[in-house]
Amino acid sequence: MRNFDLTPLYRATVGFDQVADLMDRVLTNDVSRETYPPYNIEKTAEDGWRISVAVAGFTDDELSVEVRENALIISARKADEEERTYLHRGIATRAFERRFHLADHVRVTGAAHEHGMLHIDLVREVPEALKPRRIEISKSNDVEHKTIEA
Repeated sequence: MRNFDLTPLYRATVGFDQVADLMDRVLTNDVSRETYPPYNIEKTAEDGWRISVAVAGFTDDELSVEVRENALIISARKADEEERTYLHRGIATRAFERRFHLADHVRVTGAAHEHGMLHIDLVREVPEALKPRRIEISKSNDVEHKTIEA
């Protein structure tokens, strides 16, 4: 078991609280963490991703996708069913809530539910003001030099 003390990071930096919190979450060794439902995260473009969640047995009305405070929250709750007698029940349809923390400027562009899979598309859109821009350097001949006479 590894424990990392992030106190020096908090002491020596300003504004990096989110990075420290992310490291703390990643390094937490939580063996009881749920693995249901299974999911994939794939890179679809330079600044694009798709999260695919296996949601067999759920209808569109029973699924919920929501973005709150830089977090993508996917949840499902099965509507009340009539009582059935199963000889074998291998398809889990228990309620769940899965959270994904989103980086700054990442937004959800769409969600689709097909063939028992919920696909959520994401894209990073950096605002124009934050994008790097090139500054032209003028030649020294172009700059007008003024001399002051004494």
